[in-house]
Amino acid sequence: MSGDVIIRATDVVKHFPVQSSGLRRSRDVVHAVDGVSLEVKQGETLGIVGETGCGKSTLARCVARLYDLTAGRVEFEGHDISRLRTRRLGKVRREMQMIFQDPYGSLNPKRRVGSIIGDPFAIHGMASGQERKRRVQEMMELVGLNPEHYNRFPAEFSGGQRQRIGVARALALKPKVVICDEPVSALDVSIQAQVLNLLSDLQKQLNLTYIFISHDLSVVRHVSDRVMLMYLGKVVESGPSGQIYARPRHPYAGALLSAVPLPDPKMMRQRQRVILAGDIPSPIHPPAACRFHPRCPKAQARCAEEEPALVARLGDPADHTAACHFPLAEGENLAEARPTLAEELRVVEPEAVPDGAELGYDGLAERSNP
Repeated sequence: MSGDVIIRATDVVKHFPVQSSGLRRSRDVVHAVDGVSLEVKQGETLGIVGETGCGKSTLARCVARLYDLTAGRVEFEGHDISRLRTRRLGKVRREMQMIFQDPYGSLNPKRRVGSIIGDPFAIHGMASGQERKRRVQEMMELVGLNPEHYNRFPAEFSGGQRQRIGVARALALKPKVVICDEPVSALDVSIQAQVLNLLSDLQKQLNLTYIFISHDLSVVRHVSDRVMLMYLGKVVESGPSGQIYARPRHPYAGALLSAVPLPDPKMMRQRQRVILAGDIPSPIHPPAACRFHPRCPKAQARCAEEEPALVARLGDPADHTAACHFPLAEGENLAEARPTLAEELRVVEPEAVPDGAELGYDGLAERSNP
């Protein structure tokens, strides 16, 4: 793994306006991503974890410049790509590709597989005719597909095979960075292992850099060198995979890890599961200061008044950071903690979503019904 930083995002913000019906126009916005910074080094895998709606997929699309940024900066190989227009972005997108979550929805069912995988060559004018067909069949063989199935339609393949088609399309131009947006969540467990092993082999073979998004902590632990946990548009903990899984500092990380299944039934019965109270607050009106405090078993008055900095806690190395005023000590049992903030303060429930607006995946405000 190289030490060169290939992607650097600084204070990335992405807000979506809420569109509401009626005569009164809403000025509310969905705070999908709010001031997130990250670095990804050449050849490593950064895992991004969080509940549905935390903003992880939106962040990935901002890094890939599929979304324009509301604020902040994204650098690729030291060059600012935050404000690049379509023509200049084309060169960047040759080096940064994406594998989408749904292995069927991301493929056009009316087009043949050879045409789908060949799209990058056609769009960037890099190959045509028999040369394009040859390179497409090479990519199919690389990801474990039969090159003779070049003229088949996506419906003629299984779910795992369709995801391999998506992988082949993403790797067609030999990019340096691949963003994997929950690439195995729609697959059976046995097929998940096959696709994960394929991604791991391709990373070693092609020296790829991955940003791997998932809500499955077991999968992220298996594939990631570093892990970043998000909650309601903010990073709450970040660090090397082994350290976060062994010594989580943020209560949210501790609660998530307590839900990870264990292979030993006896250990599973003995472990105390941490159940978080309440629902995720609205991303339109997120809580002040620490956004996790309305659900945190360790919250105190300070958590509702002062936003915690994302820094190393309790003597951890500088690369293991957590945004928490009262981090978890090693061996601390979060299941025995009792909420204290609700007794000291009257916690007001976040405002409801305005009439006529609906929240879609990862906090994106969908167009309202007329």
